[in-house]
Amino acid sequence: MAQDLTRPAVRRLQPYIPGRPAEEVAREFGLSEVIKLASNENPLGPSPLALEAIRQAAPQIRLYPDNSCRELVAELAPRLGLPEDSIIVGRGSDEVIHMAGCAFLDPAEEAIMGDPYFIIYELTTLLMGGCCVKVPLKDYRFDVEAALQRLTPATKLIFISSPNNPTGTILTRDELALLMERLPSGTLLVLDEAYREYVTSPEYPDSLEYVRQGKNILVLRTFSKIYALAGLRIGYGMARPGLIAALHQVREPFNVSSLALAAAVASLRDPEQVERGRRVNEEGRGYLGGEFNRLGLRFAPTQSNFVFVDLGVDAAAAFQALMRRGVIVRHDPLFGTPTHVRVTIGTMQQNRRFIAALEEVLAELRA
Repeated sequence: MAQDLTRPAVRRLQPYIPGRPAEEVAREFGLSEVIKLASNENPLGPSPLALEAIRQAAPQIRLYPDNSCRELVAELAPRLGLPEDSIIVGRGSDEVIHMAGCAFLDPAEEAIMGDPYFIIYELTTLLMGGCCVKVPLKDYRFDVEAALQRLTPATKLIFISSPNNPTGTILTRDELALLMERLPSGTLLVLDEAYREYVTSPEYPDSLEYVRQGKNILVLRTFSKIYALAGLRIGYGMARPGLIAALHQVREPFNVSSLALAAAVASLRDPEQVERGRRVNEEGRGYLGGEFNRLGLRFAPTQSNFVFVDLGVDAAAAFQALMRRGVIVRHDPLFGTPTHVRVTIGTMQQNRRFIAALEEVLAELRA
């Protein structure tokens, strides 16, 4: 028998399982139309300026992209109030998370994360031989006090998504201040703000203030969500220059495509892209909340473009039953919540179709 050459750390990984493509579900169930509300994508699509930028950049794809992402960094820096050497661009914010693990986490060091959590935090930690310290969420929210109690001399990273994935809840201004006040000098907070543009709460903090102060914080953002460039894979991280320099040490060369860079710059220059997405999301968020209340379903108080809802029935069965009706939501056993699904907020037409299908499914499974 051939020797298993796989590293022990790799054997411990559970691969990320993405939401199912609409085309695949349509083929499987013989459906003419399927709506995908599983991956938190913007239902309105990208800016027309981004699409035009992609068309103009396409003839140059024979060339390697700008390794420094200079134009995008220069566009971001004044908007963020940061120097250019405090910004790094990656293939989605996922790649910046991976860079943080490669740059800062040694074997046997610990990374704290909420539970349930975005699986990339665990994948990165385990790949580097680190130890995951999982802190259960409290009322769907990251439990700052419990996390602080889990700090040890071995704690190197703390991963927090705000809004949290999969629950959509936020870290408040006071909670972030407490966390930064008590953060050990040898620990880095990785604050994932992939969904920040959807937040309407006045309690949401300005995390970049801590970056400007030179604190041990790495803030992540993305163009995949409200900018609707998920298929191009582009995001960025912000931290004090010394931390960004360390990330560049482990960054792959030419890591972001020229089409992604062109589309991201154009997206930032469209003053309507963010507002369009916010308007549709806020309307849909209010509608779904009202419908879940009507149906007697408990759900997390989301500040994002998705809702984490307790169906009160087996989520795996509901997931399958919804797919047979042409609606894809997110069910993941790794959430550890067997009666919950996460549903992306779509257009009002999509939201109403989801609720109609859900009512049928709940009646079927409760019978």
